Amino acid sequence: MSDTLTAMRPEDAERCADLESLLFAGDGPWSADAFRSELDHAHNRYVVVRDSEGVVIGYAGIALLGNTFAPEAEVHTIGVDPEHRRRGLGSLLLAELLRLADRHGGPVFLEVRTDNDAALALYRREGFEVVGTRRNYYQPSGADAYTMRRPHPSSVSEEQQP
Repeated sequence: MSDTLTAMRPEDAERCADLESLLFAGDGPWSADAFRSELDHAHNRYVVVRDSEGVVIGYAGIALLGNTFAPEAEVHTIGVDPEHRRRGLGSLLLAELLRLADRHGGPVFLEVRTDNDAALALYRREGFEVVGTRRNYYQPSGADAYTMRRPHPSSVSEEQQP
């Protein structure tokens, strides 16, 4: 049995919080309660990747915002267990978030540390561009973040497509 992508469940919150603490220790990692709270909001979608034994090895979440006339989405988080990196799990998680966002409509926004080269490369491959910088965004580390935007695929003209 290989890795599987499923909807996050409330019982996954503890494991996701453990991964957050490992991945984002100096940047105010989310608690299990924060993950459970995110699952309570109807506009949020969270997914996890489970290994062959059912252990959560990656997670991601997005908010589908706006209305029919001005939809947009915001990636809230993506994290992959360091022991399982370089296997395409971040790409798999992001692809699922973008699938949900594209169905919802509108552009997709996110924030990412300015020094997170791996994440920046992934986001750029998926069509995100830097649109601003947020100074001291991550606390308590004080690290800066880029705000990135990806237009909805239907808003990109054929001339702009590769």
